[in-house]
Amino acid sequence: MRLLVTTRGKVVTMASHDEFLESVGADILIHEGRIERIESSGNLVEEYDATGISSDVRVLDVGDRAIIPGLIDAHTHLIWAGDRSDEVGKRLSGMSYHDIAAQGGGIGRTVRATAAASLDDLRSIGAHRAAVARRSGTTYMEAKSGYGLSTEAELNQIKAAHEVGLLEGLPGVHTTWLGAHAIPEGDDETTTVERLLAEQLPAVIEQGLAQSADVFCEPGWFSLESTESLLKASMSAGLSGRLHIDEFVDGGGAALAAELGVVTADHALQSTPNGRQAMADAGVITGYLPGTPHLMNLPMPSISSTPGTFTVASDFNPNCPTLSLPFAASLAVHHAGLTPAAALAAVTTSAAQSVPRSDGLVHGELSVGAAGSLNVLDGATWESWCLSPGHDPFSMTVVDGIPTLHENTLHPSPSVFGVQGV
Repeated sequence: MRLLVTTRGKVVTMASHDEFLESVGADILIHEGRIERIESSGNLVEEYDATGISSDVRVLDVGDRAIIPGLIDAHTHLIWAGDRSDEVGKRLSGMSYHDIAAQGGGIGRTVRATAAASLDDLRSIGAHRAAVARRSGTTYMEAKSGYGLSTEAELNQIKAAHEVGLLEGLPGVHTTWLGAHAIPEGDDETTTVERLLAEQLPAVIEQGLAQSADVFCEPGWFSLESTESLLKASMSAGLSGRLHIDEFVDGGGAALAAELGVVTADHALQSTPNGRQAMADAGVITGYLPGTPHLMNLPMPSISSTPGTFTVASDFNPNCPTLSLPFAASLAVHHAGLTPAAALAAVTTSAAQSVPRSDGLVHGELSVGAAGSLNVLDGATWESWCLSPGHDPFSMTVVDGIPTLHENTLHPSPSVFGVQGV
């Protein structure tokens, strides 16, 4: 059955760093997960003589509500177990990330909880979180491992994330191997890198589910030399390259990202202007994660002055437990100089460059042949998508042609949608 979404409100079909396409009113016809046609409001409704009872077309009339493309979360740590909420008091008392880790907290604590979880547990956790992300408009997402560290646990995280992405109606998932997230207890960096290269990377390649590789390149974690070795081996094996860089200090990660030609280098809080320019010149995307400095009381970067392509993502993890791209974008708009249009580009067309779909479909825009994923706003103004932190700004999200009505909205949706809530 085809899905026909019709609105008399504003429709943003594409937002990019150099192009913004907006119209008033549209009929959007989706068939087998792809946008089949886009016409002026009412044209397709009239053509199909659709009443909502037709056996061929299901019509969702959203009145004058605005529509934007489905959102793409280009950086998440989706699969992990445990809870580290009690560490906030330690951070507020002045303890550093390293101090907390030395007391048995931090990544190591999550690694232990994740290792104790079964594959079924991890799948269940991931599916629940993906549904939460969908309520905030996410229709595709990147998901990293990195809280397993042992080969078996890392493979379980990758498998769980991959299988969550196959669930009908939930956001699709681009899986990333982040075995180099931390040094396991009792190991040193050299031993860890040797084991990752000799044992874990070959196992990840044999499993065949990871699409990218990432390294936490930061002084005190993985050095520039170790990062280079790990990513060169991963990219030679067919994985695309991603990086965590310069979150706490300028460790030279931006220059390395440019040299390696990775797809994206994320955090970049302390990267120098020259480093950011080198990434832009090399075609490397700068990935901003504004929720993390917000929650860790770190300075917010000036995102609007970034050269080249950049994304905004949630960085969902135990220290930043939010899957809301509208919240991340609200921080970027109110504290980092972005306009709502620039923020929308950062979570749609720019994020699509960072996170391609495994089926090759275009996404992050509304165009014929693209993925049939979109968001219906609460009201007639599309800018509201990033202006209500703490509330879901969407009445409905469609993922590959499957609609879900949202209930956590400021303005109740009309029952004419006829869509089951979650």
